[in-house]
Amino acid sequence: MFKLITWFSMLFVAGSTLVLGQNNTAKDIFILAGQSNMAGRGGVNHGKWDGNIPPECKPKRSILRFTANLDWEVAREPLHVDIDVGKVCGVGPGMAFANEIIRSNRSGTGIIGLVPCAVGGTSINKWGKGSRLYGQLVKRANEALKDGGGTIRAILWYQGESDTLNKDDAETYKGKMVKLIEDLRLDLNLPALPFIQVALASGEGTNTNIEMVRKAQMGIKMKNVKCVDAKGLPLNADNLHLTTMSEVKLGLKLAYAFLHSFSHFH
Repeated sequence: MFKLITWFSMLFVAGSTLVLGQNNTAKDIFILAGQSNMAGRGGVNHGKWDGNIPPECKPKRSILRFTANLDWEVAREPLHVDIDVGKVCGVGPGMAFANEIIRSNRSGTGIIGLVPCAVGGTSINKWGKGSRLYGQLVKRANEALKDGGGTIRAILWYQGESDTLNKDDAETYKGKMVKLIEDLRLDLNLPALPFIQVALASGEGTNTNIEMVRKAQMGIKMKNVKCVDAKGLPLNADNLHLTTMSEVKLGLKLAYAFLHSFSHFH
């Protein structure tokens, strides 16, 4: 059974969204990073989101989201609405992931904190140490921990479609990904931080380059680094982004990978 949840700094705002200010409520925190398929394009067609939210992605008071304003609120789709700005966001894998972790009854605190950081159309070069996106991820992760607010349990990473555009980027992907994992663990002071990446379902470049990046992703052999495969999940009409139900299935894949390998919460 989950521990009794004590809520601090409660504030009801328009739309009955419960916003939590900085508080010392312990949370199991997960960083969501990468590009558009992590940010979520499920249900997005012709520049509009259809608003369909599957049962696996429904909000719960025990699943929180860290906003662009560095506050906690009850999480709901689209998770990246104020992070992947200038784009139309839809369903991603985050809510299905969090709901499955809660459903498994294996969370030490009973509260999941999601920290969205993904931005569509970003190559691995835009995430390297010293970049704006790298700095934002580290800042948001550290802010989420303030006031004893919890523990970072894993980074969930889905990125690489933009690195299939040319052969050089595809060939150098593995080395850059390994360096990114090493740098994030160092700068977050979490040397054994679990990192679960997604092997591509699609890409912007040739099939040869897509397979090259996929091979790199699945070939990373580092401690506490796991890979789930998105290949074969149905895509939207653009043949690039996952459908709503594909995002749900991916979220479950990520949850099972975490629960199987890293669910030592205590």
